[in-house]
Amino acid sequence: MVNYKKIVPCLDTKDGRLVKGIKFENIRQVGDPPEYAVKYQKDGADVIVLLDISASLEGRDTLLDVVKRTSKRITIPFVVGGGIKSIQNIETILSAGATKVSINTAAIKDPNFVKEAITKFGGEKIVIAIDALRESTEKEVEGKFIIESASGKFWGNVVIYGGTKKTGIDLIDWSIQVAEMGASEILFTSKDADGTTNGYDIPLTKAIAEHVKVPVTASGGCGHPYHMLEALTEGKAAAALAASIFHYNQYTVKEVKNYLKGRGIAVK
Repeated sequence: MVNYKKIVPCLDTKDGRLVKGIKFENIRQVGDPPEYAVKYQKDGADVIVLLDISASLEGRDTLLDVVKRTSKRITIPFVVGGGIKSIQNIETILSAGATKVSINTAAIKDPNFVKEAITKFGGEKIVIAIDALRESTEKEVEGKFIIESASGKFWGNVVIYGGTKKTGIDLIDWSIQVAEMGASEILFTSKDADGTTNGYDIPLTKAIAEHVKVPVTASGGCGHPYHMLEALTEGKAAAALAASIFHYNQYTVKEVKNYLKGRGIAVK
């Protein structure tokens, strides 16, 4: 069986509109999420990820309208995240057409919520999104979230609430923990690299992939198909997520896949 690598366009949304920022800031509007989802599906995307980037920070649920409008127009796997903090939220999002849900802040605040969600819906429906800053020396401790690094090395500081709050939790420790809970995959975003188009954080992506047995999606910083090649080879990622290069028509999904095929990467 061929182990195909996946190319994943990401639709970051705010107030129901497609947006893009740099390092989770300087947000600007791009367009209507469903229109872009349809375009990417036609172009060969394997998965569409839609993230309501301000839902957790604003203390609200994911905007259902954009989820419903998008899900009705595509047939490929559709992952939705942002503001998901209860079993009812998950039921609502899945009923609105999502294939899977992505949980970030709520998982950190209450790991038992992840266990409960996996028990009820199955691990195949649950993706754990992890955003982190590269901090290999000092940790910023913020109350009850702190745990010590089992590996003895602090790989990165997990951040929540749209990247606005450091937790003091080690990236690798948290990755191992959620994988052991039974989540189907990990979506790792480097806040340092996000929107820079300078490439993914390969060392951190690789570290996660080497410490867990579930697929890892690399996110944050893609500016060229070569960056995806790096993530899928050196970084050992199962999938590469990107936004800017697709939104601004620098490359199409088809062009990226042709590039990867030409370098021996198995893609559909």
